[in-house]
Amino acid sequence: MKKSLLYGLIAIATAAYAAVPAPTPQSVVPPVLMPLQQQAMAATMSAQLLTRDHYKAMPLDDVMSQKIFDRYLKELDPEKLFFLQADIDHFSDARTKMDDAINSQDLSTPFAMFNLYQRRIVERITYARDLLKQEFDFTQNENYYYLREKESWPQTENAMHDLWRLRVKSDWLRLKLAGKEAKAIRATLEKRYDYNLVRMQKNKSEDVFQIFMNAYAMSIDPHTNYLGPRATEDFDISMKLSLTGIGAVLEEREELTTIRELVPGSPAALSGKLNVGDRIVGVGQGAKSTPTDVLGWRLDDVVALIRGAKDSVVLLEILPANAGPDSKHQTMTLVRDKIILEKQAAKKSIIDIKLAGATRRIGVIALPIFYQDVPARQKGDKEFKSATRDVARILMALKKEKVDGVLVDLRNNGGGSLDEAIELTSLFIGKGPVVQQRDAKGDIKVESDKAAAVAWNGPLGVLINRGSASASEIFAAAIQDYGRGLIIGESSFGKGTVQMRVDLDHVAHSDKPQLGEIKMTIAQFFRINGGTTQLRGVEPDIRLPTFFDPEFFGESSYDNALPWVQIKAADYHVLGDLKQQLPLLQARHERRIANEKEFQFLLEDVNEFNIERSKKFISLNEAERRKQRDRQEAKIKDREKWRLINKSEGGKKASKEGDKPVPQDDGLQANERSLSADLAAEKARKDAKDVLLDEAVHILGDELDLTKTNGKLSAHFLLH
Repeated sequence: MKKSLLYGLIAIATAAYAAVPAPTPQSVVPPVLMPLQQQAMAATMSAQLLTRDHYKAMPLDDVMSQKIFDRYLKELDPEKLFFLQADIDHFSDARTKMDDAINSQDLSTPFAMFNLYQRRIVERITYARDLLKQEFDFTQNENYYYLREKESWPQTENAMHDLWRLRVKSDWLRLKLAGKEAKAIRATLEKRYDYNLVRMQKNKSEDVFQIFMNAYAMSIDPHTNYLGPRATEDFDISMKLSLTGIGAVLEEREELTTIRELVPGSPAALSGKLNVGDRIVGVGQGAKSTPTDVLGWRLDDVVALIRGAKDSVVLLEILPANAGPDSKHQTMTLVRDKIILEKQAAKKSIIDIKLAGATRRIGVIALPIFYQDVPARQKGDKEFKSATRDVARILMALKKEKVDGVLVDLRNNGGGSLDEAIELTSLFIGKGPVVQQRDAKGDIKVESDKAAAVAWNGPLGVLINRGSASASEIFAAAIQDYGRGLIIGESSFGKGTVQMRVDLDHVAHSDKPQLGEIKMTIAQFFRINGGTTQLRGVEPDIRLPTFFDPEFFGESSYDNALPWVQIKAADYHVLGDLKQQLPLLQARHERRIANEKEFQFLLEDVNEFNIERSKKFISLNEAERRKQRDRQEAKIKDREKWRLINKSEGGKKASKEGDKPVPQDDGLQANERSLSADLAAEKARKDAKDVLLDEAVHILGDELDLTKTNGKLSAHFLLH
């Protein structure tokens, strides 16, 4: 999948620094980064593993070198906004020498490419800031093409300048349409562009190395990656759903490490000393330590200082939320403890729906990731964190609450533990094969949970979308192949490969984490029916609308994805047959959404989104953009009026509420809004009506009604 790592209790955001003057382009000299000895060693060790043990082992030769070269450039400058064609030509000799750089442990060339990239950033930002001194003519019929991945590199400096002129003009117009005056627009954009320089100056050698090694790893297949020591730690946290720290969700805001959220029951929350919005400006190890000043530090560096061993003491120097930059700091100590990341754990809810005069209770289990604390399980910890164990407990609770059906919500669940996918599936099918694995030698292994016991034998639905991948697809595919439940939603991601992590420090017998890990593809998994989810994903039984474009997201968006293939089916027994019901369920679904206003709103938005995305540009004509904005605001206002009228008993009250101003695009990036505004927007998104979930629940309710007349399926449920 596209790169996406959970940073433990960190919500990473960035913003321009206001407390200390930001550097101007004229004062910025980009850091010259050099490779470290351990990185050269890690590169060679990674190559030995990838050329020998990968599922699709490929030699590290001149052909691979060209792939690495092109992908490295794509990782650095995907929209071709910084490099000129002349820069690419300058490094043309390196196109067939990336293999030599790795094998000979001489990484000077990829680092030289990165250092040039940083110099180009300074030049482009310098030009962008200079453009802010002039006035823009928004009566011209110009367009800014913002999707440039498939465009050519600019040939000349003038061509690059024109590209940036359009980019800056687009930023300016967006703020102008939001009602901001020229002075405020100029100040906002100066701060925005300057922060690009601030962020660039924080780059480290390990950042360059990780980008370069991923360019190599992902040139073999999309899901092979290099993880540096810090990325490895964060990956472990995402799988265990726990870490040792203070329990504060942190973000970078105006160059200060800011508390975004306090985890309930954590040392930070129980202390009563910390508040959302407080800024951490110093961190010390021990109650009597001298705190290290972390003003302007990278967020991950600050987090590394705050994390530590359980029961150890961390000293924090705090600038209170509402205090000015020169206000007195407060000092406090906290004892670190184990923090459970409950936001990523399985959660339940119950939705009551009315169908044919009867009320149906549908239990919904939302599962964001297939997590398992492997080290705790290996140590024999009976309370180890596990997605399957949590879901089993939830199912027991739902039974007590007498739900009629269960819907497992796997939207945007990118996968996780293969063992968890197998064990979780067995909660619904009992003993039996769940998935097949084929290794590089062609040997096939059928995976099942031999100690399985059914936890839920009633009607079942699985809600998926394009973000449902890997373990999610194993689960959904098995439920579909057994005929055990309905698959509702969108075609899933299409990741049908299995990865293994190799600790390079362990291989090198290194006492300290410095080499990182290789996460490489070692097998391909297949459905029990012999097909694979690779490339095609899991096709839903009842399809719902999507904003995802397979050209840009999903396995089919990769240029080197493995093809779809088929093997012999496993020996399994179908538990139910929903095929006869599907036409009836589809008909009921279509009738309902035709009369469901919110669903029609969604279909309208999806259609408009696809039309706009297909253009790949945005107009810079103010009059045209104002017309577009006015149409959009009128549409939103009409919808809000409809909602208020249909939710209130008195039309007068609804009309009054409907006259409130409609929220507009403020032209700001997320990191430029206040923390309170960000949190309010996050809450609004969380509280918004989930149209797709609501319809999925109704579809499962329809299946409940139809099941009464389906003897075969009813018998299956009773047998368990």
